[in-house]
Amino acid sequence: MTATLGGFVLGTPDPPALADFYRALLGWEEVERTQEWVRLRAPERERPGLSFQWEPDHTPPVWPQGPGTQQMQAHLDLQVVDLEAETERACALGATLEGHQPQKDVRVLRDPHGHPFCFFLPGA
Repeated sequence: MTATLGGFVLGTPDPPALADFYRALLGWEEVERTQEWVRLRAPERERPGLSFQWEPDHTPPVWPQGPGTQQMQAHLDLQVVDLEAETERACALGATLEGHQPQKDVRVLRDPHGHPFCFFLPGA
């Protein structure tokens, strides 16, 4: 049997609020919601999904990483067609643009609860 990625889970102190951000950013559907757990999926497929789990003591990672700080252990890479337009749209939804940008064809942002994510262009 081969394992299949069923979803990706982000810890957050407010799952409904963070799910609302990603639902607006990605255009995905909400399929489950409680105060402690929300799951989204792409309209055209069931899996993989993106879920948000209540973690009252969530500490956002530091970017760029440094010794003795909360390390970034995972992040979302989101492909876009227009890097500047999508960066502006994400910021209007509540994301913040990071000061350190490692590549010209990638944008590192943070969601409203501090999780880093990257926009990248096709072929990057």
